[in-house]
Amino acid sequence: MQILIAVAVCGLVAAAIAAYAWDRANANTIADGVRIGSVDVGGLSLDDAKQKVRRRLVRPLEQPVTATYQGTKYVLSPQQLKVKADVSGMVDRARDASRDGMLPTRVWRYATGGDVDQRIRPAVSYSKDAVDQFVAEVAQQVNQPARNATVQASPAALTTVPEQNGKAVKEDELRSSVQAAIEGAGSHQIEVPVQKVQPQVTVDDLAQKYPTYLTIDRGNFQLRLWENLKLAKTYTVAVGQQGLETPAGTYSIDDKQVNPSWHVPDSAWAGDLAGQVIPPGPEDPLKARWMGFYNGAGIHGTDDVASLGTAASHGCIRMSIPDVIELYDQVPLGTPIYIGN
Repeated sequence: MQILIAVAVCGLVAAAIAAYAWDRANANTIADGVRIGSVDVGGLSLDDAKQKVRRRLVRPLEQPVTATYQGTKYVLSPQQLKVKADVSGMVDRARDASRDGMLPTRVWRYATGGDVDQRIRPAVSYSKDAVDQFVAEVAQQVNQPARNATVQASPAALTTVPEQNGKAVKEDELRSSVQAAIEGAGSHQIEVPVQKVQPQVTVDDLAQKYPTYLTIDRGNFQLRLWENLKLAKTYTVAVGQQGLETPAGTYSIDDKQVNPSWHVPDSAWAGDLAGQVIPPGPEDPLKARWMGFYNGAGIHGTDDVASLGTAASHGCIRMSIPDVIELYDQVPLGTPIYIGN
């Protein structure tokens, strides 16, 4: 019995020694299934793994990363990136992954041809600032803001200018693709990912955006009221005389008053009245209603109806009293007013 026990013990010792020797023989061989990035180093010695990693992973890092959009190429060079790769460190981690587990586990894997499903992250250092700067420069070149639909006014017409889609680089996606290329997990030839940018205002929105619009044709002494971008009514008006012209441009109605007082400008043409406030009444030339739009200029009623159809005012737009009362109720604050020749 003792002999049998001794034989069994000797057998176990021999098996342990053989297992240990087998394990030692594989100590510098990377297990099947181990990858460094996209590079399969399974079954290779440490030296062979280093050579393969240098060939498959490091050499591509010496190539530029090129991002292309509609035929235009944007290049990020290795010199800009300051790329460095720790080949020895990567292979050492691959070996450590191969040695993971207890001795019996490893020996069983050797005997059955099993593998280790491990992917080692490439140990690559590079300038993150250079990547960020590259992505920002590509975006600056490619991005195009959306253009809202707008109204182009002239003295006698309102013309709609259609909206236009914009485009914007998907910066996070581009950055990830660049980093994948640098780290050996992606192609060095990248298509710049771009998304459409929708305008906030379309042609269909314009009528709602501009429910009321005024245009002034100074040359023909006409004020046009537009509702939902369609001509609602045309009025005959008086405009500023030579030297005191009604100011051309696009403004908005920013002041509305019923039976306004006249705040006389401190100008030479006002004579002794300059700087005074004339209350509503016979001496007040601003009759019935006031709609101000720029620097003391505005639309008001007048009882000098003979001046309508002429350049007779000191810069304001005159209307007959019935017309200005009618217009006043249809023109809210903020209404745009275009004044042209």
